[in-house]
Amino acid sequence: MEIDNQTWVREFILLGLSRDWDTQVSLFVLFSITYMVTVLGNFLIILLIRLDSRLHTPMYFFLTNLSLVDVSYATSIVPQMLVHFLAEEKAIPFVSCAAQLFFSLGLGGIEFVLLAAMAYDRYVAVCDPLRYSVIMHGGLCTRLAITAWVSGSVNSLVQTTITFQLPMCSNKFIDHISCEALAVVRLACVNTSSNDIAIMVSSIVLLMTPLCLVLLSYIKIIATILEIRTSEGRMKAFYTCASHLTVVVLSYGMAIVTYIQPRSGPSVLREKLVSLFYAILTPMLNPMIYSLRNKEVKGAWYKLLGRLSALTSKLATW
Repeated sequence: MEIDNQTWVREFILLGLSRDWDTQVSLFVLFSITYMVTVLGNFLIILLIRLDSRLHTPMYFFLTNLSLVDVSYATSIVPQMLVHFLAEEKAIPFVSCAAQLFFSLGLGGIEFVLLAAMAYDRYVAVCDPLRYSVIMHGGLCTRLAITAWVSGSVNSLVQTTITFQLPMCSNKFIDHISCEALAVVRLACVNTSSNDIAIMVSSIVLLMTPLCLVLLSYIKIIATILEIRTSEGRMKAFYTCASHLTVVVLSYGMAIVTYIQPRSGPSVLREKLVSLFYAILTPMLNPMIYSLRNKEVKGAWYKLLGRLSALTSKLATW
């Protein structure tokens, strides 16, 4: 009964990265710039894909979804963190904490499944190019995208529900940058073995299973590339997948370090830094990777800049 009377916590306190004021101001400036670049970069990618008919392909349909997920993921965490950098009391209401956990977990799961769908798209493009348009038709792409959004959301709903049903007693200090699942579970004043199992099962279903599908796709892609006789053909096939493969390494690598680990794994500081990298840098880097390493996207950039230049010239002559 004593525990039951203490389970309801109205708010949590996020300990964040530092208590030093000068450090917090510096981090506020740095992360504000990073967040603005993330939002601008991802929305520009979405705009480019919408405006350029050459990018109306399955790969860029999935990239639109990925950019939307990235900017949404950053928005679920960064604004709250920026407010806390300048706030004396870094409190977050119970409901807001639960919402943050739901959206961050859900969007993370969606991204993993989307990356697996994009790997399948690259597999078909390289290994069966003559039937690419037949296999990767609009209906299949839409179903794959819906599967990603639904599976990530359902998993997040389950994880958030079981996490916030734990009795927290009087514990309300979350030693993390956000309401992250592992950090919230650590507040519980009861045995959390069932939650640990649930997190592990979730990691296997929405992290390791898509990763295995990605690896299988790339094993077949590499085997196909090695069969191409000309070096020019091999390089062309490789560059078809280079951007996606880079994003896969960044996204899956950070998540695996965070969630697939023993209970006595990395220190809390290392866990914060890994989460910070995944929440802030990865969403910012993704549009850059697809812009710098992709001729079609760079061509769309130049076309858009040309239109803007022509429009500016017309306006200047009026």
